[in-house]
Amino acid sequence: MSSSEQDYEKMTAEEREQHDKLQKEREEAEQAQLPYKWKQTLQDVDVSIPVPAGTRSKNLDVVIGRKKIKIGVKGQPPILEGELPQTVKVEDSTWTIEDQKEVLVHLEKVNQMTWWEHVVTSAPKINTKSIQPENSKLGDLDGDTRAMVEKMMYDQRQKAMNQPTSDEQRKQDMFKKFQQQHPEMDFSNAKFN
Repeated sequence: MSSSEQDYEKMTAEEREQHDKLQKEREEAEQAQLPYKWKQTLQDVDVSIPVPAGTRSKNLDVVIGRKKIKIGVKGQPPILEGELPQTVKVEDSTWTIEDQKEVLVHLEKVNQMTWWEHVVTSAPKINTKSIQPENSKLGDLDGDTRAMVEKMMYDQRQKAMNQPTSDEQRKQDMFKKFQQQHPEMDFSNAKFN
């Protein structure tokens, strides 16, 4: 635990509330200074970058790499340029120009289990611990993720009722089957961990 985390732990509820409020205000002010707006989900990051009215796609210099990004109008300094905090799936990342005045960039995350603190590492960070994710439906998730979430939900309900989790139940079932296959053995002192 860092010293700032220890200091935070020692604060009263009122001091924490004031600290959090100041942090949020500072973060919002820093993000408002950026030449773009951005939002994210665990799966992706969307960036909207204003450009001069009448800008066409042929006037833009757009490079999206696995760990780098560069967006700007040709012949001018880039509006957004730098190293990404995590890798992106280049083949699934896209950009478009809307109404000839805004570039919309969609970055598909490789690691879809982490929140980004910023779009580029040189930008001010946000506090990812305070992110309130949007509620998603199980049907929106891919098969593996959905199965994992359903298992976690089942295990959480089982624990709340002081019942075995799916893993514990599987171990118990395997043990019972083994007992049935080996009636000659004494299992009276067997323990589960």
